Amino acid sequence: MGWNVVVLLKPILDPELPARKFRVAADGRRPERGDAPVVINPFDQNALELALQLKDKGAADTVTVISAGGPEATDGLRKALALKADRAVRVDLDGLDLPDPTVTARVLAAAVRKVGGADLVLAGRQAGDWDQGQVGYLLAEELGWPCAALVQQLEPAGDGLRLVREAPAGREVLEAQVPLVITVTNDDSNVLRLPKVRDVMMANRKPIDQWTVADLGLDAAALAGEAASEVLALRIPERKTECEMIQGDDPAAVAATLVQRLRELKVL
Repeated sequence: MGWNVVVLLKPILDPELPARKFRVAADGRRPERGDAPVVINPFDQNALELALQLKDKGAADTVTVISAGGPEATDGLRKALALKADRAVRVDLDGLDLPDPTVTARVLAAAVRKVGGADLVLAGRQAGDWDQGQVGYLLAEELGWPCAALVQQLEPAGDGLRLVREAPAGREVLEAQVPLVITVTNDDSNVLRLPKVRDVMMANRKPIDQWTVADLGLDAAALAGEAASEVLALRIPERKTECEMIQGDDPAAVAATLVQRLRELKVL
């Protein structure tokens, strides 16, 4: 009998969005979505691929994907279903304004418990929007499970797992038992596969469970008060550039003027 695997998927603005199209929302605390595409966080895509590989090898009986977010998370969940995930869950965070990693981990841990029977949780090493890289580890604390970080490859080994992870000196090979939380980093071997057209069409008819924070037995107001951090302001850095032309026909005089000007600007 195989494991029940849960994969955490975060919807984010497409990292390939040109910088000139990036805007800050009117409240000054978050990016403005506008018509920008929303995609599955790239590291979460790597985590999903590893879960699907376990299923291909018969080591995973079920793969459940969970997203915490609004309707924009739906497309990513349907893509996972098209790739043969067995179940998709969206937790609506309505009422939780810009939850910090502590709150996010608490909500996702409650969702994992509500799914029931999970043996293994896979999450991306960090999200491509805020880049905090904390949720996977905090989730492990909430569940009381061990956590393996920066894993690139995994495969069944006996009644456990063989993990290959990124380390400062190269790569490490670990053996681990479930239950376990794994944060996944990118590797040539875990690039997310593409869905077939027929599977995409079938995924559009599959149900997606939709839960509220209250459905998880949590109180949104209380969670908001437990946040360990708060976004006060978000701004786009401004870079000013100036160009000054030095005129002249005599190269030596132009060079001398250039050196003098650089000294005035304290560059030299």
